[in-house]
Amino acid sequence: MDAWLKKSGAVGLSDLDLADFPETGRGVKAQRPFKAGERILTIPANCIWTAKAAYADPILGPVLQSVQPPLSVEDILALYILFVRSRVDDPAYAERQTHVAMLPSEHTLSMFFTDEELRVCAGSSLYTLTTHLRGRVGDDYKKLLTRLFMRHRDLFPLDKFSFQDYKWALSSVWSRSMDFTIAKGNSVRLMAPFADMLNHASDAKQCHAYDPSTGDLSILACRDYQAGDQVFIHYGNIANGRLLRLYGFVLPDNPNDNYELVLQTSSMAPLYEQKQRLWKLAGLDEVSTIPLTLKNPLPESVLRYLRIQRLDESELGTMTMQIATESYKKISDENESQILQFLSESIGALLGGFEVPLEKLEVQLAEGLYSPGSNAWAAAQVSLGEQRVLKAAKAKADALLASVADGDAPLPPSNQCAKCGKDSKAARLMACGKCKTVKYCGRECQVAHFKEHKALCRSLSASK
Repeated sequence: MDAWLKKSGAVGLSDLDLADFPETGRGVKAQRPFKAGERILTIPANCIWTAKAAYADPILGPVLQSVQPPLSVEDILALYILFVRSRVDDPAYAERQTHVAMLPSEHTLSMFFTDEELRVCAGSSLYTLTTHLRGRVGDDYKKLLTRLFMRHRDLFPLDKFSFQDYKWALSSVWSRSMDFTIAKGNSVRLMAPFADMLNHASDAKQCHAYDPSTGDLSILACRDYQAGDQVFIHYGNIANGRLLRLYGFVLPDNPNDNYELVLQTSSMAPLYEQKQRLWKLAGLDEVSTIPLTLKNPLPESVLRYLRIQRLDESELGTMTMQIATESYKKISDENESQILQFLSESIGALLGGFEVPLEKLEVQLAEGLYSPGSNAWAAAQVSLGEQRVLKAAKAKADALLASVADGDAPLPPSNQCAKCGKDSKAARLMACGKCKTVKYCGRECQVAHFKEHKALCRSLSASK
């Protein structure tokens, strides 16, 4: 591969080498010192895999262009890889085949886990997404069979374009490609030989760049390196769930771990159209996915969404004014108590849905139940990170809920009816069946006082 890249104009290969490292496995080693910001590698456009290059291929290109609607970029790249690999007797593809031969023969993405291995993180978003992904990949392959493979059997022999081959090529694209935003919001996904061997470091800076005018990819040193050091790039601030699903590895104690909370509302909900307009004005969607993190376990955007969701007609104007002035705060004690109670209960239910609870999982990992680096260990790391985030989010919701209760009017004396004020000498008092704290002289007073008491009742019940 080096000979092909050098002949094609690659720069910097003589200063780098492939090597095996204890923690990351295969990676790129510096052969000499580099200073941070120094350009250390350039891969020219004619060596890079892109959808544009696939369409330009004299054999594959016309076939791809005939498919309507067009294939996704990831499918185009996956088919390009498999097509090149299948042309073993065609010298026109010999050079690209040297790169294909360097790709891993197997992948460790969560899609390839056994059911038992994946079950370690059951309850996590990774478990749900991986389950859905397996089904989607299967459906996509069936579409390729009918739209492409069966129509061009001479180009796509099924012994070289099987479902397993497709999964392997697709995983190669996910784990090895780079994405760049270019002019006018357009983007390009590419795979660059040799550069795709660089491993990720969460503390590295963005150090790979794409030149849309030339199509070249350049790698800069993200830090100072000494000869023998492993050279890293930064994939982005990515949680372990996404790392394992798309790249096949995790980082213990990943600082970017999160839980993506999905908030949605039925179109049949009261005042839905008015609330839909308010969400849009507040920078939200009617279905909003908001990441919870250890640094910010309960973002303001979550509260903003739910405050709008639980509005009654009398509160629409107040929320409209808040949005106009960007002075977001609670609408009312009742509204705030409702959303915080909902969050506490919902997050508690999410935590209860994990196959291995947090405390037990921490013990299992400490005792070495899962072999470090194994699939089950990686799944456990994902579950651990998500549960820690959810636990922090529930604690925040509970604390806010308690503060709402503390800010309410003082509780009526325990020997008086909360509505009419009769004391225990004049009537027999009965405690509210839910909060067990506020008392009434009878059913009529309890019903009449319910709207006023509802928010406090929820808060008191949650704190017990």
